[in-house]
Amino acid sequence: MKENRIIEIAIPNLEALEDAAYKFMTEMGDQTVYAFYGEMGAGKTTFINALCKQLGVESDVTNSPSFAIINEYRSDTTAELIYHFDCYRLEKEEEAVDLGAEDYFDSGALCFIEWPERIDGLLPDDTVRVDITVNEDNSRTLKMTFPATA
Repeated sequence: MKENRIIEIAIPNLEALEDAAYKFMTEMGDQTVYAFYGEMGAGKTTFINALCKQLGVESDVTNSPSFAIINEYRSDTTAELIYHFDCYRLEKEEEAVDLGAEDYFDSGALCFIEWPERIDGLLPDDTVRVDITVNEDNSRTLKMTFPATA
């Protein structure tokens, strides 16, 4: 059995965000579901917006889906669909089931999920865990953990 593959990306400041999002994009591979973990204010939405821009989505189109729960974007360069979830307001997994979350995860489209701990039981086995940590100097460390495959 293989071990998890882990990639760490340092984000020293806001100016480095674009480069960090590009590096993340180059590491994505074939996985489509990414679960973003981090405390409130860690920069999950900001990073996902930068990543969507790298993937060809017009930057003024992306925003936090806090109120809609799910936003849909389309890359202007590849026409690829991207779903951005913010599960913060969900109180139980059944709410995500009612929204069709599992259908989105199985669609083959990219899915970026904020507050995935609210729907852990619904996440596919091949979900990439992304931890964003705020460091003492206010920089960020992003850690991508790709699940081991048999």
